[in-house]
Amino acid sequence: MEEQTPNRVRPAPRPEAPRESLAQAAYAALKASLLENLLPPGHEATEQAIADQLGMSRTPVHEAVLRLQHEGFLRVLSRRGVRVLPIDPVDLAETYDVLIALEGAAAALLAGRGPAASATVAGMAAATEAMERARAAGDRKAWAAEDDRFHRLLLQGSGNAKLARLAQTAADQAQRARSATAALRADPGVSAAEHGAILAALRTGRAEAARAAVAAHRRRASEEILRVLGAVPA
Repeated sequence: MEEQTPNRVRPAPRPEAPRESLAQAAYAALKASLLENLLPPGHEATEQAIADQLGMSRTPVHEAVLRLQHEGFLRVLSRRGVRVLPIDPVDLAETYDVLIALEGAAAALLAGRGPAASATVAGMAAATEAMERARAAGDRKAWAAEDDRFHRLLLQGSGNAKLARLAQTAADQAQRARSATAALRADPGVSAAEHGAILAALRTGRAEAARAAVAAHRRRASEEILRVLGAVPA
């Protein structure tokens, strides 16, 4: 299989404890590369080439790519190659439907946690401030990363670990689309105002207002991403 641009894969984190396997390290590196669009739609590589970049054998890489295929990011090809799948608008619209429901539930739970939610809300506010700094600097990549941090903190702070796990793949798919389209979208200043509405509802413990604010924010953003997806090469 012909190799495309080399060295696209982020370095794999070294396992800090024996229980963390090389397969998990390969998965983390490949997932980060996909979400940051370092491995763009249509990119092809052999498992051996990826393993060489990561400094490990092909076996953990194969386990990682099978997991990412199950999550809808890759397709395993014959002769142990992989292809990064395009972002399918229909699938992405359905993904956002799931994410809106789960994030809305997370927001309602977080709003009801009272003082226990303060650290999470403070982190979300800090992410929003960092988004605005990145926007002012014209750094859309950093903006997308901080926007993603805001939403992941929301899920993690809900107090429902199972809900957060169920939302993980949908959140990853949304982040991939956000990263791929960030440079093509209109100025994202409205996102900070929408985050502000979510934060205000959380701070005052208004569960249904928080749910509604999250839904409105994600729905508006998803419609914008879906509008520009036609300009993103598959």
